[in-house]
Amino acid sequence: MTATAITVALTAGLLTATTPTAHAAAGATLPFTSVEAESATTTGTKIGPDYTQGTLASEASGRQAVRLAAGQRVEFTAPGAANALNVAYSVPDGQSGSLNVYVNGTKLAKTIAVTSKYSYVDTSWIPGAKTHHFYDNARLMLGQNVQAGDKVALEAAHTQVTVDVADFEQVAGAATQPAGSVSVTAKGADPSGQGDSTQAFRDAIASAQGGVVWIPPGEYKLTSSLGGVQNVTLQGAGSWHSIVRTSRFIDQSSSSGNVHIKDFAVVGEVTERVDSNPDNFVNGSLGPNSSVSGMWLQHLKVGLWLMGTNDNLVVENNRFLDMTADGLNLNGNARGVKVRHNFLRNQGDDALAMWSLYAPDTNSSFENNTITQPNLANGIAIYGGTDITVKDNLISDTNALGSGIAISNQKFLDPFHPLSGTITVDGNTLVRTGAMNPNWNHPMGALRVDSYDSAIEANVRITNTTITDSPYSAFEFVSGSGRGFAAKNVTVDGATVRNTGTVVVQAETQGAATFRNVTATGVGAAGIYNCPYPANSGTFTLTDGGGNSGWSSTWSDCSTWPQPGQGNPDPDPTRNLAKGRPATATGSQDVYTPGKAVDGDANTYWESANNAFPQSLTVDLGSSEAVRRLVLKLPPSSAWGARTQTVTVLGSTDGSSYSTVVGATGYRFDPATGNTATVSLPGSTNLRYLRLSVSANTGWPAGQFSEVEAYLTS
Repeated sequence: MTATAITVALTAGLLTATTPTAHAAAGATLPFTSVEAESATTTGTKIGPDYTQGTLASEASGRQAVRLAAGQRVEFTAPGAANALNVAYSVPDGQSGSLNVYVNGTKLAKTIAVTSKYSYVDTSWIPGAKTHHFYDNARLMLGQNVQAGDKVALEAAHTQVTVDVADFEQVAGAATQPAGSVSVTAKGADPSGQGDSTQAFRDAIASAQGGVVWIPPGEYKLTSSLGGVQNVTLQGAGSWHSIVRTSRFIDQSSSSGNVHIKDFAVVGEVTERVDSNPDNFVNGSLGPNSSVSGMWLQHLKVGLWLMGTNDNLVVENNRFLDMTADGLNLNGNARGVKVRHNFLRNQGDDALAMWSLYAPDTNSSFENNTITQPNLANGIAIYGGTDITVKDNLISDTNALGSGIAISNQKFLDPFHPLSGTITVDGNTLVRTGAMNPNWNHPMGALRVDSYDSAIEANVRITNTTITDSPYSAFEFVSGSGRGFAAKNVTVDGATVRNTGTVVVQAETQGAATFRNVTATGVGAAGIYNCPYPANSGTFTLTDGGGNSGWSSTWSDCSTWPQPGQGNPDPDPTRNLAKGRPATATGSQDVYTPGKAVDGDANTYWESANNAFPQSLTVDLGSSEAVRRLVLKLPPSSAWGARTQTVTVLGSTDGSSYSTVVGATGYRFDPATGNTATVSLPGSTNLRYLRLSVSANTGWPAGQFSEVEAYLTS
């Protein structure tokens, strides 16, 4: 299959992933074609679409699947020549059974065993998690060739089975032993899978230094992990032919490198996630100049959890299925690592992650990977690191706690190395990504820039992005800890956004981003949600670099969250436009900060620097508004004596060029009449940034306001 015709099951039927013109297609080059069950003929019941955390449909590819009672079937039309089938399915917790297989109406002697053993994972220590990981994968060599148009049916036997997707593959015959290699069977390995082959593998590795360890067709049981693996190639006859059954394949803290692992399957028995256990295909280090390719990795906690030195590692053309945690995590100190053309389905945490703990990941990349259904975190997550690239990936159907792509300074532990240098996010396609975050009680966008534990100081370049059917927003800028660190130095250049549920840009923290050539159609609520948190922590500045269309409107009410498809409601014409909006000042005294003037509480107040007139307070209303009236307040307590403040009202639409709206005027504040003053604005007033410049105060040598209120009504 060519890179420009990668076909994956993303919507009902087949969807060919495309990206903006003149850019390479996103996703991996895959040896199989996937077909969604909901696009097939069935006597069962279609479920979904659904985006609710903890439901079968929400974890399914395309957010839809087919539920079969015992005796019911789903019939697929083969998309091409195939002799093998992999099925993503779910059965009720605690149950097992089988799927009968029919080809053109003839029942095969072989069946596909189905079980809940590897599903229904609970991670109560992760905030916001619910029981998840409902699906599993099972495969079968058909024993015959089917052609395009042939009918392949799956029939539930003995238990209810929910079928999500079927992968049709033409599997090549088993490879032959390389000349000069050391076979594990020559060292006593049992290809029947009955005996313990651990020592035979160790002996073969010791004998083949600088050469190849051959793993012939068969199944091999390992009862403990391998260590001291270096300067050797471990090679199988193909991932459908050579199968190693172990939950811990390699566990070593260091290696001199030149380890090459290729062309076999490692299938574990991990049924729960225990983070203290190294239940991984590789735990630790393969050493420099190593590679992993052509592997089928399944039922492990993590595929590769990489620490130590792995310089110039290449991980390519592998399948990661049904991990209870990450597919792959570069856990610091990864230099020049390339992870490309891999397929990842049903990971229990981030499918692919870089986490710069202890030392930064540098000059490393995730490119042309196809990721679907991570069910507790992100498709791709970059937690810190220097000069990182995320390019041409195809990511679909993220679930709770996850975006399609997260570029983040969330550290988890120290010492952490935040994002630095240039972070390149280019040519990625995100389909139905983003989810409701139960901890925040509001959504995560398809692509998230998160200044969680520190401001974004790196240059983040997001280019040539396609975002389709996000249930919520397309681009999110947030400080996920709620501490308001700035998400800045971001450029979004060239993006196509289709059918986003709420908004194109969800800005929830201070910072800045420039958008160019971003087009949107089918926007569910409004173009922009610009409501930095905490209130008055600062502003998020969106710079229009030109070529943008379809998303110019701004969500009108920061006290509410837009809901998918609701549209932008007409704002309440009597509301206070300044309440809760970002406020800044030329100076403030002690704890009497600018935000106190827009917090809705007349008993708290802003006070400028003393004895330094003039002083000013500026409020960002979020969008240009036809303001007609201001109400200025001081605390109503009688302890505040009457006073007159001389105030000039200025306005701006861009935050840089201000003009006078009302010239310097003395306004009387008297507790006997509520300590308020009303300012009427001219009928032509239109401003986003409201500035009050105070040049005199007869009661105190500073500017003082407990509330600044702005209204559309006179």
